[in-house]
Amino acid sequence: MTRHQYTTTVRWTGNLGDGTASYRGYSRAHDVAAEGRPVLAASSDPAFRGEADRWNPELLFVAALSECHLLQYLHLCAAAGVVVTGYEDTAGGTMETTADGGGAFTEIVLRPVVTVADASMVDQAVALHARAHELCFLASSVRMPVRHEPTVTAA
Repeated sequence: MTRHQYTTTVRWTGNLGDGTASYRGYSRAHDVAAEGRPVLAASSDPAFRGEADRWNPELLFVAALSECHLLQYLHLCAAAGVVVTGYEDTAGGTMETTADGGGAFTEIVLRPVVTVADASMVDQAVALHARAHELCFLASSVRMPVRHEPTVTAA
């Protein structure tokens, strides 16, 4: 087993002068950074007093699962001789909140639309989504279901 470490810095930038002296008196704005990468402007979801033009943790979570699946899938296709020429996933997540202010995601659905080079590759390209899910580091780390609804066509 090989161990990998990941370090990020989240810096709150939303102090409007009085810190968190009142619930409505501060911004949820923050920056997400990692060494050598562009800073992401983030906030909470607008439903939680956040800024709509910034990334929020829920969007980043859904995007991370979609990205992880993409990368595993492309690797498996390359290894199997399935030539992917296009891939786009419009992923969605469902989160339910509780009366005490908590909550959890109940489901993530990935909807990758994949184009392969030849019609003879379509069946294998569809089947490789299941294996990509099994190998995805993030999907293996979460407790809610991550479903896949792939569409694969030949160029």
